[in-house]
Amino acid sequence: MANAEHLSILRNGVDFWNRWRESNPEIRPDLSSSALSRQDLRGLNLRGCSLAESHLNRTDLRGADLSRANLSRATLTGANMRSAVITEAVLDGANVSAADLAETDLSYASLIGSHLTDANLSHANLTGADLGRSNLHQANLAAAVLPAAKLHWANLSNAKLQGANLRRSDLTGANFIQADLTEADFTGANLRYSRIIESRVDRATFSNARVYGVSVWDVSACGAIESDLIITPPDEPTITVDNLEVAQFVYLLLNSAKVRQTIDTVTARLVLILGRFSQDRIKILENIRDALRQRSYLPMLFDFVAPSSRDLTETISTLAHLARFIIVDLTEARSVPQELMSIVPHLPSVPVQPLLAAGATEYALFDHFRRYPWVLEVVRYRDENALSSILGEQVIAPAEARSRRQL
Repeated sequence: MANAEHLSILRNGVDFWNRWRESNPEIRPDLSSSALSRQDLRGLNLRGCSLAESHLNRTDLRGADLSRANLSRATLTGANMRSAVITEAVLDGANVSAADLAETDLSYASLIGSHLTDANLSHANLTGADLGRSNLHQANLAAAVLPAAKLHWANLSNAKLQGANLRRSDLTGANFIQADLTEADFTGANLRYSRIIESRVDRATFSNARVYGVSVWDVSACGAIESDLIITPPDEPTITVDNLEVAQFVYLLLNSAKVRQTIDTVTARLVLILGRFSQDRIKILENIRDALRQRSYLPMLFDFVAPSSRDLTETISTLAHLARFIIVDLTEARSVPQELMSIVPHLPSVPVQPLLAAGATEYALFDHFRRYPWVLEVVRYRDENALSSILGEQVIAPAEARSRRQL
């Protein structure tokens, strides 16, 4: 509970309080559990005061001196603390949601487990501050200064960190889902186990950052500097790569025999099947798939429904790079010409075996592909049953033979 005498002095106004503090520097005022919401406390000298569990909702603390104050478990929702000095203060477990902390000095403050949802921390100085396990959802940290800050297991989802200085900061396990990290500086930061998902890291710098265990998905990284990323834990020999998304894959590749085996299996046995997936054509392609399965291949039918997050042509090209060979039915071709144009000229290591139903004609530009040795002769078939009888000898065997020659 607050000291009654100290509260009485505070009620005499900011100027009276500040003079009393100046005359009694040895006294550490106790204002804990005080009801001080919606008051004008601008410029108040609260240095070293105990304000634990106090209520300061929407209180005006602009320019106040809260250095080394104890604000643990205090409620500061919507408080205006712009340009306040809060160095080395303790705000563990405090509720600072929607508070204005722009341009404040929070260097070396402790905000462990604090609630800073929607808080404005733009241009704030958080050098060496401890925000471990704090909730910074939708907080504004644009141009904030956070070198050597501790943000381990902090929630920074939807946070704005444009131009933030996070050099050498500890971001172990931090959550950056849908965050804006444009032009942020993560040089030398520890990003172990952190999640950067659907976020913007355009022109951000990650040089020499530790990224062991990082999870990176669907990021926009135009102009990002991703050099010398350390993918190994501190107790292992240092291995570096230059791409965030590649980092997680390379470490798995180096340390998981199962992953390596899976990749070898996919690249050795995957066969891409392209064609027209209309109702009267799908059965043909399914028969091809079943025949490949019987021969221990991994057939993949692509139905030309464009993925929402990636261009169709890029998706087909990616799958083609993984394939042992490609079987393509040219009958009633629609999307096939475009896909072959993106695959054939650039993938001499992947044979293409064309098929065509009897009575059908090749599309006009197919002759363009005949000059490529890895495009095999067109195999014509009368009907579904006839194709099934020749699949092994005239379709799969020639494609496999050509694939072996390419190795």
